[in-house]
Amino acid sequence: MNSSFFIQALQQYGYLALWLIVFVASAGAPISGSLALFASGAFASLGDFNAFMLFPLALSAAVLGDNLTYFIGFRVGAPILIWLGRQKRFRWITPEAIERGRVYFNERTGWAIFITRFLIVVLGGAINLLAGTERYPYRKFLFWDVCGQALGVIIPVGLGYAFAASWEEVAGVFGAFSSLVLAALVAVLLTVFLMRKLQQSKRARAEAAASNE
Repeated sequence: MNSSFFIQALQQYGYLALWLIVFVASAGAPISGSLALFASGAFASLGDFNAFMLFPLALSAAVLGDNLTYFIGFRVGAPILIWLGRQKRFRWITPEAIERGRVYFNERTGWAIFITRFLIVVLGGAINLLAGTERYPYRKFLFWDVCGQALGVIIPVGLGYAFAASWEEVAGVFGAFSSLVLAALVAVLLTVFLMRKLQQSKRARAEAAASNE
């Protein structure tokens, strides 16, 4: 979605448009709440918005959107995982794989919530659903969510305000940086996964060789 949509929405409906865009984006919709925040920061520098109102407005929208997907996961996530684990067509989604994923996720949930509020935001909706599905303590979820979303609002609004004349270019650079971080994270996870598979394969061959002796 290009920036013209956000510019028109903010010009026509002001704070209401900003709140709704950020809320829907945080709830997991495929739109960029950050882009709207960059634009609102630029508008604030021109006097169209009150810069001090933007922070509580956007923060409330982001936190409520995150809470919506958390509670959706809390209500329906576990039954869906159980159903997936029973489906033979999803052979890679086994109960054992689900349990390993749960252990891995639960050890890193707080940081996953925090980092996806302002840096790897494309994963935010999925992390909210997983946190709810795993019954991650709500108080901890809310703490990490508010801390992360505070940065998720301050950074784009602040950059938009500071670089009002070129906020779209700055938003593009920030988005590219976020994509780079995501790509690096995926590469690290794939490397770890492959290394573990190789170790398991070597261990299995060693055990087979020992049993044949």
